[in-house]
Amino acid sequence: MGQGNVIAVSGVKNSGKTTVLEGLVAELARRGLKAAVIKHDGHRFEPDRPGTDSFRCLAAGAVGAAVFDGEKFQLVKRAPISETELVGCFPEADVILLEGFKNSPWPKIEVVRAGNSDGPVCPPDGLLALVTDLPLDLPGVPTLGLEDAAGLARVVATFLGRCGV
Repeated sequence: MGQGNVIAVSGVKNSGKTTVLEGLVAELARRGLKAAVIKHDGHRFEPDRPGTDSFRCLAAGAVGAAVFDGEKFQLVKRAPISETELVGCFPEADVILLEGFKNSPWPKIEVVRAGNSDGPVCPPDGLLALVTDLPLDLPGVPTLGLEDAAGLARVVATFLGRCGV
């Protein structure tokens, strides 16, 4: 998995990034492409649920905890990390989709939703697509509807050099 397969799905807070990501990931999977999602939380988040054994061990002072079964695992470790380091955790993915990162250098899909924002906040030269329900048009940037997961998957497949997918 190279750094060239990373795309940020950006937009202002509450623009619908997660909803767009859900549709995109499902459509990519339907086309046989494996996607991983990395989300940055600007606030402290709780990675586990109160009452679980791992939560209790972390609350007691453990520096980390892992839970696994035969098909998945969760690892919680108290340590700083960047999205670049996390990208390496998904070598099996065809594409890594970052949620957020509007001020990053990653290529972007920007979500702009009426009632939430008036227009794009990302520079147009780094945009692969604009996903919106507003009558916006940026020269050289495809504009797609908020629910056009198939069209967005085509944009991503083209970016990945997988046009026939």
